[in-house]
Amino acid sequence: MSAPGPASPEIHGGNLEAAARRLGCRPDQLLDASASLVPFAPPWRLRRALGRALAPAALRPYPDRGYAGLRAAIASLHGLDPAWVLPGNGAAELFTWAARDAAAVGVSLLPAPGFADYRRALACWGGQARSLALPLEWQGAGPLPWPWGHGAAPEAAAGRAAVADQHDSTALWITNPHNPTGQLWSRASLEPLLARHRLVICDEAFLPLVPGGEAQSLLPLVAGHPNLVVIRSLTKLFAIAGLRLGYAVAAPERLARWSGWRDPWPVNGLAAAAGEALLADRRGYARWCARVQGWAEREGAWLSAGIGALEGLVPLPSSANFLLVRGERQGRPLALEPLRLALERQHRILLRDCRSFEGLDASWVRIGLQDRRGNRRLLRGLSREWRPG
Repeated sequence: MSAPGPASPEIHGGNLEAAARRLGCRPDQLLDASASLVPFAPPWRLRRALGRALAPAALRPYPDRGYAGLRAAIASLHGLDPAWVLPGNGAAELFTWAARDAAAVGVSLLPAPGFADYRRALACWGGQARSLALPLEWQGAGPLPWPWGHGAAPEAAAGRAAVADQHDSTALWITNPHNPTGQLWSRASLEPLLARHRLVICDEAFLPLVPGGEAQSLLPLVAGHPNLVVIRSLTKLFAIAGLRLGYAVAAPERLARWSGWRDPWPVNGLAAAAGEALLADRRGYARWCARVQGWAEREGAWLSAGIGALEGLVPLPSSANFLLVRGERQGRPLALEPLRLALERQHRILLRDCRSFEGLDASWVRIGLQDRRGNRRLLRGLSREWRPG
C-alpha cells in the first residue's frame, strides 16, 4: 500500500525527516525540490570556520551578545555602519520583530499568493492583514514594474486602489524576487512605495541568487528612509538552512528596539562564526554569488524548457531558483496534486505543495532548481507520472 501524503499542506518546504518517515526511506534518498537551496557543498572557508568554532575553547563561552564581528562583516559587505545591521536566527526570527512594528502601524498589506510566514509573524502580535491579489500572468522574468504602481495594466486598478486606501496606516510586505512566483520587481517601481506606507518590509532572501539582482535591491535606500526594513537570509545562497542565519538592515533606532525584545543570544556561536567567515571575504562572496547566479540562470532555462515540453504543464517565467508551475489544458486548470504525490511515492522526489499559498490550489506546484543530474531525475519522474486529463 502506498504511503499517504501529508494531511494538510506544509507552510515550509524542506521537511526531509518527516517526508522520509512517511515514505519509509532515508532522507539522503530524497530529491528535495520542495525547498529552494543551492545544490553545492558549502564553501571550504565555512567548513574551516566551523571546525575552529567546534574547538572546546570556542564552544565554552557564550556568544558575543553584540555580534560585533558578524555585524561588521555584514556592514562592510553592504557599505554600512554596523549599527544599521542586526543578525537573526534565520529570517523567520526577524519577521517576528518586523511584524510587531507592523502590527503597531495598522493593517499589513500582503501580496497574494505569498509566503505564509508573514501571517504567522503578524499573528504573534494580533496584527491585521489584508491581501493584494497578484496577477498570475506576466511577461519575462524581470525586472518588472510593481503591479499596483502608476502605469500598471488596467486590471491592476483594484489592487492599486486597495494600496492607496489606507496608505497612512499601512505596512507593506514585499518579497523580491517574489515567492512563490519568481517575479523580480524593479527598484525604480518600488521606491515610490516608501512615500505611500508608514512601514515597508522587503524580504530579499533570494535576491543574491538572481543574475543582476543586486541592482534592484532596496538596501541603498535604507539610509534615507527610516520606514524601510530589508531582511536577508544566508540559508538559500549557501544551503545552510540548518544553521539558521539571516540579518535585517534598518534604522539603528528600530534595530535597537528589536534587540531589547528578543532573547539574549538568538544567533548561536556556530552560526555567527559561519556568517562572519562567509561575508568577511568580499571577493570570495562575489565569486560564490557569480557561481550560484550562473547555475540559476543556466538550470532555470533548461528545466523550464523541459517542463514546458510536457503537455499541460506551464512553467511561469522566474528570476529565482525555483519555478511556479501551473497545470492547464485548453484554459482549464488541471490538478497537480496526484502528480506531486506520485513523484513522492514512486520516485522519492519532493515538490512544493502550493495550497499553503493564498490564492493557489492543487493545480499549482513550485519546483526548486537542482544540479543537472537532479533536474534530469526530475524530468524523468515527471515524464513517467504525468498524465494530463
